[in-house]
Amino acid sequence: MVRVVFVLLPQLHLLDLAGPAQVFATAAELGCDYALHYVSQPDPTAQPDLAAQSDLTAQPDPTARPARSHDDGHVHSAQGLPLRAEPEWPELDPADLVVVPGSRIGRPPAWPPVHPETAERLRRHHRNGGTVASVCSGADALGRAGLLDGRRCTTHHELQDALARRHPAARVVRDVLFVTDGRIVTSAGVASGIDLALHLLATRHGPGVAARVAREMVVYARRNGEQHQESVMLRHRGHLDDAVHRVQDLIDARFTESLPLATLAEAARCSERTVTRLFARATGLTPLRYQHALRLEHADQLLAQGATAEAAAHAVGFADARMLRRIRTQIERGNDTAPIAGAGTPPQT
Repeated sequence: MVRVVFVLLPQLHLLDLAGPAQVFATAAELGCDYALHYVSQPDPTAQPDLAAQSDLTAQPDPTARPARSHDDGHVHSAQGLPLRAEPEWPELDPADLVVVPGSRIGRPPAWPPVHPETAERLRRHHRNGGTVASVCSGADALGRAGLLDGRRCTTHHELQDALARRHPAARVVRDVLFVTDGRIVTSAGVASGIDLALHLLATRHGPGVAARVAREMVVYARRNGEQHQESVMLRHRGHLDDAVHRVQDLIDARFTESLPLATLAEAARCSERTVTRLFARATGLTPLRYQHALRLEHADQLLAQGATAEAAAHAVGFADARMLRRIRTQIERGNDTAPIAGAGTPPQT
């Protein structure tokens, strides 16, 4: 069971929380092992009761729990809806995910308070091998935990300058939906939190699962990049042809495998000639080009995580790194429909 822990800061934006939460909740309904947790933080203004200490020069007890507000566990959203969160964090494993949704920011920027215990929790989870993500202004909490130093990150476009000034060791990337730097993932805010969650889902479970969740939510998925780009898995989903959707579902789920045209035709419940014609009319691509684009996108994710070109090529179904490079070149030139030895998929045109 993978835990997804949402850290609720004061005045959080509901959509920054609800969007990513819906992605993982939908994935759980579809059979993925996710358990969602919502935690609050100690009252940032609470101070230890020094009068209760008999020796004021004694060192503080490291096992003592910090003081919490009388409104323990309740968080007020920016939209006025009160939320109830657990005051205690669950025990986390490296496979678990921690997400900090964004909160309302005043002008000039008045970032939400982050308690030292919350910052330490974020540091500890990342130090132990876990992934930490943020939506919108939640990036500041990661910065206060020291997790943005020397890393690429992003936030809402209106806050990018302020974030850069506040955390000068961070490398703020502008005008992108989300940025992945190792196990730190930051997003621009609002709907991009959904894009971030779908990206994490695709990384863990493959594009097929993420595509299915996105379709259940009736949303489009996007991917990281220096320019706005929709993900391959949903870039060509803006049509209403159920037969082509079934073929895309099959390719999304088994993009690393050899998929003869007969197999795709069976999924579409039509002839091989018809499935090719329908697919091209709905998406503007051949099934082979669509599958190759999926492979390249996933290979790029693996390369960004430190995989070698050879390992990435094998992981996505290509024979070797040389084949990966050839397919990339052919797609960039718009000429990847011809059969290529070692591509792992017979021609589908």
